[in-house]
Amino acid sequence: MRGTSSPRAEVVVNLEAVRHNVRLLASRAARSGAETMVVVKADGYGHGAAPVARAALDAGATWLGVASVEEALALREAGFTARVLSWLDTPAADFDAAVTHDIDLSVSSAGELARVVGAAARAGCRARVHLKIDTGLSRNGCPPDLWPALVKAAAAEDAIEVVGMWSHLACADEPGHSSVDAQAERFAAAHAVAIDAGLSPLRHLANSAATLTRPDLHFDLVRPGIAVYGLNPVPQSEDLTPAMTFRSSVVLTKRVSAGESVSYGHTWTASADTTLALVPVGYADGVPRTLSGRLSVWLDGSRRPVAGRVCMDQLVVDCGDHEPDVGAEVVLFTTGEGGTPTATDWANTIGTIDYEIVTGMYRPRVRRRYVGAEGDGS
Repeated sequence: MRGTSSPRAEVVVNLEAVRHNVRLLASRAARSGAETMVVVKADGYGHGAAPVARAALDAGATWLGVASVEEALALREAGFTARVLSWLDTPAADFDAAVTHDIDLSVSSAGELARVVGAAARAGCRARVHLKIDTGLSRNGCPPDLWPALVKAAAAEDAIEVVGMWSHLACADEPGHSSVDAQAERFAAAHAVAIDAGLSPLRHLANSAATLTRPDLHFDLVRPGIAVYGLNPVPQSEDLTPAMTFRSSVVLTKRVSAGESVSYGHTWTASADTTLALVPVGYADGVPRTLSGRLSVWLDGSRRPVAGRVCMDQLVVDCGDHEPDVGAEVVLFTTGEGGTPTATDWANTIGTIDYEIVTGMYRPRVRRRYVGAEGDGS
């Protein structure tokens, strides 16, 4: 891998992988006549919101999605002029700044609508609103029994423009799950109410999984998130490339005899004479302690097991009779090519999802570096 050698803890983000993934997702959407909103919340799922957004827009996305006004304003401050939707804000959110900076806002209740209307009045311009209907996820979104009143109130407000209506799927990553069609039916019913009220909102329902598997639910706009970063949310194989590599390096090697134990609690004991390599990353850098005894890394062309418990700042690799050089690269996860470990491997091992692994890599001690930017030759 080209770049600075011997990192302590480094995430390398391949922006060409992001562009590849977005081109695939946007092409699927375009076949259905839909545009693509790339979700860059949580600092681009730990990959960096601004660099990912730039790569995504280059690759055919036309919208950006975030969870908060603060995230949306950061994109505007970074110079992005594309449409940005913010969808989960507290009553203290700065809707005035959002309206002034032409940020689309999601509304799920009469109270939220009132706050946006007030912000529009103070800003002296109309606010762009997407009404959210709860179709069965039972998180954010207007309950179906309150939907007609919310739609009627929004349609009557001159201070806002109802740009869209939307919802979110609970089980789209399980193709064939009955809830997907049930939610689609509820969404269609809610859309009919909006049309009867004189609105003509664009519709968006499809997340990454539905973008890949349910073209009938693409409607006017799709909202892929995890697939943008190359992690596949559905059981079938897709041509997605993971964008994140997490790497470190060897800082010390030592030969130990059979019977010697490693790390806290002495949970691992050498069954034969072996070489140990010390790597300066641990759970403070995003390596879950629950991977202790179950983790392997890529070192000098092979997967090698981690011996003993993962510590706050370090872990130890059992190299057998191989002695790596001090400074040798240690890849903790990457694309999986050639048998290398992946973020999905980590997630499957500890019973979580790869979303949690990559978003957890945004940490103070973990340096972030980009490759594959246009014109850098990477």
